[in-house]
Amino acid sequence: NLAYVIYTSGSTGRPKGVQISHRAILNRLLWMQSEFDLGANDRVLFKTQLAFDASVWEIFATLLAGGTVVVARPDGHRDPAYLVREICERQVTVLQLVPSMLRLWSMEPGMERCVTLRWIFSGGEALPAAVVTRIRERLVAGVVNLYGPTEVSIDASFHVCQGEEEGEIVPLGRPLPNLRLHLLDDRLNPVPPGVPGELCVCGQGVARG
Repeated sequence: NLAYVIYTSGSTGRPKGVQISHRAILNRLLWMQSEFDLGANDRVLFKTQLAFDASVWEIFATLLAGGTVVVARPDGHRDPAYLVREICERQVTVLQLVPSMLRLWSMEPGMERCVTLRWIFSGGEALPAAVVTRIRERLVAGVVNLYGPTEVSIDASFHVCQGEEEGEIVPLGRPLPNLRLHLLDDRLNPVPPGVPGELCVCGQGVARG
C-alpha cells in the first residue's frame, strides 16, 4: 500500500508527486536501524522540513528503534551555533545535514563539544572530503555519505567515510540492501569501468510508476 507522497521538481523543474510504498520505505528504515545500530538510547535531531523526504527517516527510523525524536526549532538547521547548542544540551546522538550546511557546522566554534554524536549523515549534494577530514579531527562520530533521489525512498547508496578518501569528493559508495546500481549508456547498455554513464537504480526502494 501507498505510505506517502512527496512532491519534487526532479530534473524537469516541474513538480511531480513521488509515490512511496510501505515496502519501499520500510526497506530503507530497517536498513538504517540494522546498519548503524540505532536503538532506544539514540536521540535523533529532527530538523528537516516535512516537504523533504529525509524527514521521513529522521522521525520513523528513530521511532522504529525506540529512540527519541528531538524536535529542533523551525529553520534551526540554518544556524550552526544553534545546532551546536542543541546537540550539546539535548545530548543528540544522530545528526543529518546537507554538505553545505555540514561545512558551516564543522567550522562553528565549540563544535568539538558535540561529543554525544555517534553518527553524522550527509546527502543531497556532493560531500567534500575536506569537510569529513575536519569533522574527524574534532569528533569521534562516524560520517556517512548518502545518495539517492526521492524516487528511490530517500537513499540508494551509502559510503561510511574512513577519513582517507581519495580525491576531493567522497564516493557514493555501495547500494542499500535489495537495491542495485547500474551505469548505463544512452541505449541502456552497461558501460565499461572509467567510461561515463547514467546511474540507474532498481530494486525494492523504487517508487510507484
